[in-house]
Amino acid sequence: MTSFPPPRLALFCFVFVVLSVDPSSAATEIVKRVCEKTSDYRYCVAALYSDPRTPNADPYFLAYISFGLAYLNATHTRDHISRLLRSPGLAHRSPALTSSLQSCRRDYAAAVAKFESAYNDLNSETFSALAGYAGGGARAAGDCDRAFGRSAYAPLMAARNRDLKRLCEICTVVSKLFT
Repeated sequence: MTSFPPPRLALFCFVFVVLSVDPSSAATEIVKRVCEKTSDYRYCVAALYSDPRTPNADPYFLAYISFGLAYLNATHTRDHISRLLRSPGLAHRSPALTSSLQSCRRDYAAAVAKFESAYNDLNSETFSALAGYAGGGARAAGDCDRAFGRSAYAPLMAARNRDLKRLCEICTVVSKLFT
């Protein structure tokens, strides 16, 4: 004859199983799935988890997080460039640097506009153009790189441009979760 466990044991087992399931494991799987499709897995994971909301994010919220990170990067870089351009005597000391920075400021302003459009689309639950906005942000960083060319000043923006390109890559992969 089959016997069933006492009710307390069954209740204990049920509570143990429920409590041992990590509620963020699904989000962790999404991050893993996204980051495996990027060129720099470690950067992707570090970037996404720099936002404390990531462990509980679904794909929709992960899109907000990834585009938010790209937006913050672009606005901070645009503002940094503006501060550099306000440096006393910069235009007289280095017209080439001034010209490159002005070009980059325009590029980053365009990137900020792309990410604002992405937010608007996310708010209206329109996902079809998200990857295009991410691509526009990456192109802006590439255009900034080209504005410096091989000049001695190129390293001034290289790391910021590389970071924006990586964040845009993450945005692109997250965007594909909706197709």
